[in-house]
Amino acid sequence: MPSTEPPQQQPQEKPNPREAKRMRAIGHKLHPLVIVGDKGASDAVLAELDRALTDHELIKVRVNLPREERVAELQRLKERSGAHIVQATGRVALLLRKARKPKAHLSNLLREL
Repeated sequence: MPSTEPPQQQPQEKPNPREAKRMRAIGHKLHPLVIVGDKGASDAVLAELDRALTDHELIKVRVNLPREERVAELQRLKERSGAHIVQATGRVALLLRKARKPKAHLSNLLREL
């Protein structure tokens, strides 16, 4: 039976400290677009994460799990999506995956918030 999991993305170059600082400033104004529930990330959540990263490049994710499980789940999300964890504070993380062709009207990196 074929897997319904979305294909894994290749990891991109990690942002340098200056870029990470800028992204944290942008991320401060964002609301979580993807929320991972008590049962972890389902295929639907992973598909939504992929769509949100493709459209917005920089997104906030809320993970509603106990601490030990949260760290493991964030690593799983990072590996599955090919994104970088710019910042993780409590239950909220800021993920970045730069697009090859950013959509100027949707990208949180290009437009003013």
